[in-house]
Amino acid sequence: MTKSFADQRLDEATARIRHFLDNERPDTPCLVIDLPTVRDRFTAIRSALPQVGIFYAVKANPTPEVVGLLAAEGCSFDVASPAEIDLCLARGAAPETISYSNPIKKARDIAYAYGRGVRLFVSDSEQDVLALAEHAPGASVLLRILVNSKGSTYPFGKKFGCSPEMATDLLRLAAESGLVPLGVAFHAGSQQLDPNGWDAAIADAALITAKLRAEGVALTTVNLGGGLPAGYLEQPPPLSAYAAAITASVERHFGGLPDDCRAPRVMIEPGRAIVAESGLIRSEVVLVARKSYSDERRWVFLDIGRYGGLAETEGEAIAYPLRTSRDGGPVGPVVIAGPTCDADDVLYQNTCYQLPLELRAGDHVDLLGAGAYTASYSSVAFNGFPPLATHCVR
Repeated sequence: MTKSFADQRLDEATARIRHFLDNERPDTPCLVIDLPTVRDRFTAIRSALPQVGIFYAVKANPTPEVVGLLAAEGCSFDVASPAEIDLCLARGAAPETISYSNPIKKARDIAYAYGRGVRLFVSDSEQDVLALAEHAPGASVLLRILVNSKGSTYPFGKKFGCSPEMATDLLRLAAESGLVPLGVAFHAGSQQLDPNGWDAAIADAALITAKLRAEGVALTTVNLGGGLPAGYLEQPPPLSAYAAAITASVERHFGGLPDDCRAPRVMIEPGRAIVAESGLIRSEVVLVARKSYSDERRWVFLDIGRYGGLAETEGEAIAYPLRTSRDGGPVGPVVIAGPTCDADDVLYQNTCYQLPLELRAGDHVDLLGAGAYTASYSSVAFNGFPPLATHCVR
């Protein structure tokens, strides 16, 4: 079977990473990022959604080289803290390309962001809107609404956002407080597998826009948040399906509004979809053991676990493709666990992984598609294990 262009590019990226690993032999565990793949994924999203402003979610992978590459490509940035603002500015981003999208922030952090030139904020509460009015006068604000994240691997629950009714009131409050009420924001849930997962929230955004427009408050923007998925053991629908569904939804729900707000400015905040497939984690087998004579499953303990960067294996939500230095021989079922003295540091007990029977301590296990939410989730030094090291190849 002929490989697709995307599969060929992924093979090329993996080859570049393995060339680096074979020649440099860095200590394990480590994450290696293929920067050309980051560029390719960003370009693909920009091509699929040409009228949409792309704000990279820095939390997915804050490696300076990744941020610098995206800034050079003309990407904007979704940040959650002053440290991420400093990182983006240091790597060439302009302040006007930064959205402080975390609705939970200290007043002094708002003031710091404003002092560094940031003028776009996301909020979801009265206290935060008033803090913005005081510490970021005249800034633009988006109000985040609660959504049903059905279809996503990681629903956000009720931590972020407020009801559409409350968001409408808070946008009025923003206008009365000297801020610029820009529009509505939401998040369809991380690793959203349903291309129509944005539709209900877009409908709510259009209703809020129409209501406030009738009152003389002209909203101009809808922020679709993150959620665009990456491929792991199972592949999501193609990017084109998401682009088509989102475009049709915006046209359908905003099409009935007055002419001057039928085509809102649209923002999107991908993280995983830009960086996940660029990364490979090389780990080392620490131990292979059996728990009983009757259980055919072996336990394979790696030198990386849930506290070393694999937090998204909680509930086995993200199942990474694995490759080993023993591939090619007979295989058998395994449980995969991390190295720490914590009973929760078990990665996969229910997901069916078959690894080589010859696998031994000292062999390598590579986790593919590991560029997102790995190094950025790594603990500082749980059990004395250092944070996950990151390397980049060009």
